[in-house]
Amino acid sequence: MKILFVHPGPLLYTNVFLRLEPLGLELVAEAARRAKHAVRLLDLQVESHADYHRMIAEWQPDFIAFSCNYLANVPEIVDLAKAAKRRLPRSFICVGGHSASFTAQAILEHGEGAIDCVLKGEGEASIVKLLEAVAGDRGAIAKVPGAVTSDGEGPRPAFVEHLDDIRPARDLVRKRHKYFIGVLDPCASIEFSRGCPWDCSFCSAWTFYGRSYRLLSPERVIEDLASFRERGAFIVDDVAFIQQRHGFAIGEAIARKGIRKEFYLETRGDVLLRNKEVFQFWKKIGLTYMFLGIEALDEDGLRKFRKRIPLGRNFEALEFARSLGIGVAINIIADPDWDEDRFRVVREWCMNVPEVVNISINTPYPGTETWLTEQRRLQTRDYRLFDIQHAVLPTKLPLAAFYRELLRTQRVLYRKHMAWWTAPLVAGVLARNLIRGRTNFIRSIMNYSKVYNVEKMLADHAQPVHYELPLPPRSATDGRDAKSSQLYIHAPRGRAGRSIDDSTERFVEATRMGAST
Repeated sequence: MKILFVHPGPLLYTNVFLRLEPLGLELVAEAARRAKHAVRLLDLQVESHADYHRMIAEWQPDFIAFSCNYLANVPEIVDLAKAAKRRLPRSFICVGGHSASFTAQAILEHGEGAIDCVLKGEGEASIVKLLEAVAGDRGAIAKVPGAVTSDGEGPRPAFVEHLDDIRPARDLVRKRHKYFIGVLDPCASIEFSRGCPWDCSFCSAWTFYGRSYRLLSPERVIEDLASFRERGAFIVDDVAFIQQRHGFAIGEAIARKGIRKEFYLETRGDVLLRNKEVFQFWKKIGLTYMFLGIEALDEDGLRKFRKRIPLGRNFEALEFARSLGIGVAINIIADPDWDEDRFRVVREWCMNVPEVVNISINTPYPGTETWLTEQRRLQTRDYRLFDIQHAVLPTKLPLAAFYRELLRTQRVLYRKHMAWWTAPLVAGVLARNLIRGRTNFIRSIMNYSKVYNVEKMLADHAQPVHYELPLPPRSATDGRDAKSSQLYIHAPRGRAGRSIDDSTERFVEATRMGAST
């Protein structure tokens, strides 16, 4: 069969701060290609809807698969699926990915017959079985793990048996030079591990993977690193180097091979403090930027977002990260109930720390515990606004005032780090990138004021809404519902599903807040 894999367009913040390679879709595409199908991949982050419609018309794929990792992309995907179905009524259209897994039935209903199937869970594990059913006995689709159709749902999604067995089809992406994260321009993405053993209330990584945590071998990682030319490498792991031994094994293999990359990773403050040696070693072999999720600046806020990390330890982690001599970015979650005074305190704190600070908005997502436990009524169910940059819960301030305070805070931070006269290091990096023809980041920051302004964000709320996110279940009133088996996409396997030693398992259990799964 001819199969077209499609990644939807960019979100608000990806127009400025980053544009990441569609690694997950590349992995699923490679699984299909190994099964001898003709495969193409179109990334609408870097290509246009006109390119999509042209490929549909000219190539006429038999099977179209959309990646839906972000809730805000649902309307775009549904409309593109409907357009394809009108032109190619015999084509089979599927949607998969993280957010699609938690909203499968709603996506099918929005599609009004244009979307034949939603494939939940890890796509690499089930895509070949789905393709076999589509090409042969379509009645067998009901037996494909993770497949959801208008007729019902198949068995629970299966895990990829061995993460080392599959490679990303990087060659299928036509504009690789367009991917970047900050000043790492261009930048590829790479996976060292998959899953997360914690259970933060605002996150759906653990509910998707059933609190599992699996590792790729150092040999497999080295092979992948050697396969792309980009100097920048974004490690996509939800939490980097949970298992110190694994981090050292990969790092030592990189050093032996003489591979030179600039790495960007994300981790937790308590993991950083527990495994200081591995991060110090990685600084020597190319660790350039680190993202730490602080989330909140006070003990009450940290409890709310359920990270059992004392606030003092978070600041200790920041001090250690600074000592590494690398770029450090942190995230703070702004709650819609913030007032002017709260924003002012946050601005003052942010101006007194050297880190790059990003502010996102508290947003309950399907698959998270806050989706079930948040008692405030949603002010909107427009998928497009569920991007952690818009307020979907009621704001204490009038909405316009909330956005003014939010953007005022963001602009203060923007000027702090991007002004040429106060950031010679950034200016130097940008100048070197321009000399080499690397313009992604400089173009994006020049668009900052066009993307982030109060009038535009208020106008986003006024757009006609054609597809609405279903309401969370009314019966969910406490955290116990979030531990029910219905919340998980992949079935939890308990301790057997986590590739960590006993000491690390005890550390994880001591720093999480959930029940035993």
